[in-house]
Amino acid sequence: MPASAPTPTSPPAPTPTSPPAQAPTVHAWRDHDTQARSLPGMSLGRVALAATPDDAAHLWSLGARLVELDAPVDLSAPGPDAARAAIDRLSLVRDLTARAVQVDWDLILPQDQADHLWKVLSHLQPPRTLTGPTDGDSALHAWRTRHYLCKLVWRQGPGFLQIRDRRWGDLRRFTADEPRYAQAVSGLDRGLHHADVPADILDEFASEHLVLRVDELVWWLPYRVSRWLQEAMAV
Repeated sequence: MPASAPTPTSPPAPTPTSPPAQAPTVHAWRDHDTQARSLPGMSLGRVALAATPDDAAHLWSLGARLVELDAPVDLSAPGPDAARAAIDRLSLVRDLTARAVQVDWDLILPQDQADHLWKVLSHLQPPRTLTGPTDGDSALHAWRTRHYLCKLVWRQGPGFLQIRDRRWGDLRRFTADEPRYAQAVSGLDRGLHHADVPADILDEFASEHLVLRVDELVWWLPYRVSRWLQEAMAV
């Protein structure tokens, strides 16, 4: 008798996975004035971004002077995809702040850390809404009234890296002259797994509140200023 054909089997069901974090999409205008924005040609419409270091420069080159984020920055949401989405949007807010571009965005903080975290982030353009602090209205008012550009900046000179921090009411300087610090900052700029950063450098940055931990990622807080509003030595 001829051999019977093998019974076909169904392929194994794919393991469900969560969708990857999507790059931000923003609405952009050429001016931040409400009346000016309503004039023909002032809206740049919705702009899809790539979640890369060039996003802020791309928006600037288009003429964007006001940018509205497509979703809140949610630092309370669990999981690696939520962490990546939050850091991608925070990176955009940070880099646009460095260019003095107004940003309309909303921030959600974990309640158990919110009263401290908003101060850590207070060098960024103030958000429209702030969720998480014990007294969110007072925290947001303080953020708005005390914010100014160049509050937390870094610069790289010949053979050294310097950070200037005014978030806490006084000027604090952190200077490093070892090349590995600049290498660490380069990796941390868009968020890096904490295990990929030398432990001693990460501890130093964390002790000065220069990095933000979101799930397993660590992100560089200072911005490299693009537009000096006064002489650089005065900042």
